[in-house]
Amino acid sequence: MTGAGQEAVIDCRNLWKIFGRRADEAMKAVQKQGLGKIEVRDQFDCVVGVQDATFTVGRGEIFCIMGLSGSGKSTLIRHVNRLIEPTSGQLFIEGQDVNQLSARQLREVRAEKIGMVFQNMALMPHRTVLENVSFSQEVRGHSLRERRENALRAIDAVDLNGWDQKYPDELSGGMQQRVGLARAIAADPSILLMDEPFSALDPLIRRQLQDKFMSLSAEMKKTTLFITHDLDEAIRIGHRIAIMKDGALVQVGTPEDIVTNPADDYVADFVAGISKLELISAGKIMEPVAVFEKREGPVDLSTWPEAHPDHSLDDLVNLSIATQHPVVVKANGHPIGIVTKNALLRGIKGEVDVMNTAAE
Repeated sequence: MTGAGQEAVIDCRNLWKIFGRRADEAMKAVQKQGLGKIEVRDQFDCVVGVQDATFTVGRGEIFCIMGLSGSGKSTLIRHVNRLIEPTSGQLFIEGQDVNQLSARQLREVRAEKIGMVFQNMALMPHRTVLENVSFSQEVRGHSLRERRENALRAIDAVDLNGWDQKYPDELSGGMQQRVGLARAIAADPSILLMDEPFSALDPLIRRQLQDKFMSLSAEMKKTTLFITHDLDEAIRIGHRIAIMKDGALVQVGTPEDIVTNPADDYVADFVAGISKLELISAGKIMEPVAVFEKREGPVDLSTWPEAHPDHSLDDLVNLSIATQHPVVVKANGHPIGIVTKNALLRGIKGEVDVMNTAAE
């Protein structure tokens, strides 16, 4: 399943990575005998980093991969630009099989299609902000004028105007992170790979950078693979989320899917403390007007508070505080559903499936 975009920009198919001297032998045993991570370790003294990962990322989509330390998320992202060679499986970038590229072709894909942002920006201390941002273009042989124009455009995009002649040690941690983001987008790549880029920052700065990143991603139509161990961050910025455990993708879905319909106890534990107020929409908990009127009788909807199907539970709570009436949900000016107080309370508890089933 592809997310926000119809075209699959990143297409990962049955990807495996096994570390160890007997990795190929272990892979054959996995394929023939269906061995798990523990059996591979015990029988072959190998470590399974990624196991049978399959997913796609649509153009313009922010696809978050999250999990605990050691779950395999950073290993997985490094297969996209083939910093790590897979043991088995395929990975396509805009239709190109990355594993089949020659060394020259791989360098071109890395230089022209992929930008990378990491937790540690590794900025060169002896170079200015402008020189750091333009460095990758310098390596590729762009003219001084071209790389300066591109770098200044990227610096402006991350709100660092006037700082282009400063050095990294003159910047705060959040500003250094902005430099790293500017460096990644300066050459206008179609794909961004971001490995916990904001995790070392203070909460306020982190949220500001999340906002800036989401704005840039939408404006520049970047396809992003975003690694994080923070579920709140994944829910806030991701169009879809993949939860990893022991190298495997346990569940892939929208933030609402992950929170309201966890695939197993592991995911349920992850999402247990997440508020549903901003995740569940009116369209998910409403019942059809005809169903409501069949039960309650004909009603005058003109005096009831109104909401859009995309309005969140938080919006519905605010609408419901000052009235005893249910909320009428309208699309294109026409009533399409009713949200009762009971449905709203159950929505806050996350009982979406129960309500949809009842409505049907």
